[in-house]
Amino acid sequence: MSPRCRVNFNTMIFLVVLQGAAVVLFCNWYYQLSPCDSPPRKGKVHVLLLSSWRSGSSFLGQVFSQHPSVFYLMEPGWHVWTKIEKPGARVLRMAVRDLMRSLYQCDFSVMDSYMPENYNMSTLFMFHHSRALCSPPACSLTRRSDMSNETLCQKKCDSQGLEKVEKACHTYSHVVLKETRFFELESLYPLFRDPNLDLRIVHLVRDPRAVIRSREESAKSFDVDSAIVLEQRNVPAASVQYEVMQEICRSHVRINERAILKPPPFLKGRYKMIRYEDVARNPLKEINDIYDFVGLEMTNQMEEWIYKVTHGKGKGSKKEAFQITSRNANEVSQAWRTLLQHSKVKRIQDLCKGAMSLLGYRTVDSEKEQKRLDIDLLVPREPYEFSWISAKSQRTGSS
Repeated sequence: MSPRCRVNFNTMIFLVVLQGAAVVLFCNWYYQLSPCDSPPRKGKVHVLLLSSWRSGSSFLGQVFSQHPSVFYLMEPGWHVWTKIEKPGARVLRMAVRDLMRSLYQCDFSVMDSYMPENYNMSTLFMFHHSRALCSPPACSLTRRSDMSNETLCQKKCDSQGLEKVEKACHTYSHVVLKETRFFELESLYPLFRDPNLDLRIVHLVRDPRAVIRSREESAKSFDVDSAIVLEQRNVPAASVQYEVMQEICRSHVRINERAILKPPPFLKGRYKMIRYEDVARNPLKEINDIYDFVGLEMTNQMEEWIYKVTHGKGKGSKKEAFQITSRNANEVSQAWRTLLQHSKVKRIQDLCKGAMSLLGYRTVDSEKEQKRLDIDLLVPREPYEFSWISAKSQRTGSS
C-alpha cells in the first residue's frame, strides 16, 4: 500500500471516530436538556411525598416505608432547618433540595454538614419510621419481608456513621423521601431535569380546618418550623397558627396550579395530588392508585396492614399524635367538625377560601351545618383535575 493510500485510510478512520464522538456528545447534550420526557426504564424510582405538617403524611409515609421495595426517610430537611440558625424557608429551600439530590442517589456524605460529631444512624430524624433502617443490611432486627416495629427499632437498631444506611439504600428499587418543607415546585426543577433521577411527586393535601385542629393539639412542637415558615417575622402569638395555615394553603395552590395548569414538559407523568380524606374513605383504592403511579406492586401483607391501620376504633389520643396506630381513618378525617370552634372554622375558611375551592372542600355557613356529619363537605374528584396519567400506564400503553 502506498504512503498516500495509508494517509487517506488513517484520515478516514480518524474522521469516523471523530463523527462518532460528536454524535455521543450531541446526544448527551440533548438528553441533559430534556431528560424527563422519556423517564429511564431501568434503575431506581425516586419519590417525593410532598405535604405539610398534620396532613396525614406520617401515615402515607408508612404506606411507602413498610413496602419491601422501598427505602424511606422521613423529613431529612429537618436537619437543614434545625442546623442553620434563624433562617427563612425561602433561603433554606435550595439547601434542602441539594440534600435530597444526594440522598436520592444514596450518597449520605452530604449529611456531615448537618450532623453533630460522632453521629450514629439513630441521629437521623425519626430513623425508626423507616423499615429499611430496621432491616438488613442497616440492622438485623426485622426481615425485609416483615413489617417493622418502631418501638423495637428505636431501642435496638443503631450503628456508627451512615455506611450501613448507604449500603441499604443501594439495594432498593425505590427511594422515597417525605418532606414538609417545600412551598413551591420551581426549586425542584433541577431534580426533574437530572438524568440520574426518575422523580415522581405525590402531593398530599388535607382540609385546612382539620389541619388547624390537629396543629392545635401539638402547637409547641411546631414553634421552630412556624417561625421559619413566617420568615422570622414578628407575629402575635394568637395569629401564628393562622398565618402559617394561610401560607400552607397558598403553597398548595401554587404547587397544584404549576403542575396542572401550565406544567413544563418534564413534569408530565411526574405529579399526582392526593386528598387525605379520599384515602380515609377508600384506603385500598387510593393507595393502589398511588402504587401504580410510582411503579410499586400491592402485596397481600400490605393490604392487610393498610386495612388494620385504617379500620381501628376511635380517633387516637394526643400521645399518639406522631405515631401510626390503628384508628378509624374516616372518624379522624371528620374530627374537626365536632371539636373545632365554629369561629375558628370561619377564620380558616376566610384565609384558605381559594385553596379549599381548588382542592375540593366545601365551606360551612353555620355551626349547625358544621356538626351535621350527614352533609358531605368533600367535592367529588375529577381525575384529570388532580394528576397526570401515571408514568406506569404511559409505559404500558406505548409498549
